[in-house]
Amino acid sequence: MIQHSQSLEKSAEILRIAVPRMTALSIPITPENYAVLYEYYTESNLNLTRAIDGLIANNVFFSASVNTGLYNRFIEERTPEVIENVQIETQILIKSLFNKVEEISQGTGAFGENLSQFGEQLQQSKSAEELNRIVLNIASEVEQVLVDNNRMKQDLVTLGNELSSLKADMDNLSKVAMTDELTSLNNRRAYESFAYNQLKLFEDNQVECCLMLIDIDHFKKFNDTYGHLIGDKVLSYVALALKNAVKGDDFVARYGGEEFIIMLPNTQLDDAVSIAEKIRQRIAEKQLTIGKEVKQSLGLITVSIGIAAFRTGDDIDTLLARADEQMYLAKSSGRNCVKFLK
Repeated sequence: MIQHSQSLEKSAEILRIAVPRMTALSIPITPENYAVLYEYYTESNLNLTRAIDGLIANNVFFSASVNTGLYNRFIEERTPEVIENVQIETQILIKSLFNKVEEISQGTGAFGENLSQFGEQLQQSKSAEELNRIVLNIASEVEQVLVDNNRMKQDLVTLGNELSSLKADMDNLSKVAMTDELTSLNNRRAYESFAYNQLKLFEDNQVECCLMLIDIDHFKKFNDTYGHLIGDKVLSYVALALKNAVKGDDFVARYGGEEFIIMLPNTQLDDAVSIAEKIRQRIAEKQLTIGKEVKQSLGLITVSIGIAAFRTGDDIDTLLARADEQMYLAKSSGRNCVKFLK
C-alpha cells in the first residue's frame, strides 16, 4: 500500500488527472495500473517517471505486458486502492459542501442579530435622520444577504455538479474493479462481496442460497492445441451461456482460470440442481468452430458442476470448499455432469 503523504487535495487532483490520462492511453483502470499512474503524477519515483515519459515519447502502446512490467519493476507490493483514492476526493468535496452550508448558516445568523439590533435602535430613535439611517442599514443588510446567498447558491450548484461527476467516476471505477476484463462477468472480488452479503442474510433471516462451481472440461487441451486466443474464445462462450442462464437476483462470476461461480439466492438445493442440469446441457449442445472461410470444429465444450447450499455454521470458504469437492467428484465421475451434496 502506498503511504499517502500527499494532502487530500493533492490526492484528489491526481485522481482527476490520472483516470482520463489512462483512458487516453488505453490503459485499463485496474488497481495495479492506477498505482503506476498515481506514483507517476506524484513525481515521487524518478525512475518510474523517466520510464513512462520515454514510453510516451516513443509512442509505445501500453499493452498488458508493458503495464505489468512497470508495476513489477517500480511498484511491487506498494499498491493503493483505487476506490480509496476516490473516497478521499469525495471527502474533500463533502467537506467543502459542509463549509458552504456553514457559511450560509453563519451569514443568516448574523443577519438575524443585526435585525434585532435595528429593532432596538428603532425603539430608541427620536429623529427622522436616525430612522432614515436605520432603514438604509436594513436595506443594505437585506441586499448583502441576497448577494451572499446567490453566491452560495452558485457555489452549491458547482459542488453538486462536481459530486455528480465524481459519483459517475466512482461507479465506473467500482465496476472496473469488480469486473473480469476478458468475459465482462463479475470477478472474484465481486463474488466474495456478494457471498458475504448472502451469508449474512442466511445467518440473520435463514434466507437460503446455493452455490455452483463450474469448471470447463479439458480446458488445457484447447490452449495447448489451438493457442490462448482460442482458449479465450471458449471462456467467452461459456461466460455468455452462464450469463444468459441467470436472472433476477442470481449472480454469476468468473472465479479464476476456467472456473466460474453462480450463486442462487432464495433457491433450494433441488431447484439449483435442475438449473445446473439445464446449464450443462445448453453448453454441451453447441459445437464451436474457428476460421472464417474454412471452418474447423473445436468439438463439444462441456463443464463439470459442483453444488452446495449454506448450512448453519458456514462461512463463504466452507461453502465454496463443499462445492469444490462436488465439482471434483463430477470430474472423476467422467466429467460433463452435475454433483451435489445434500
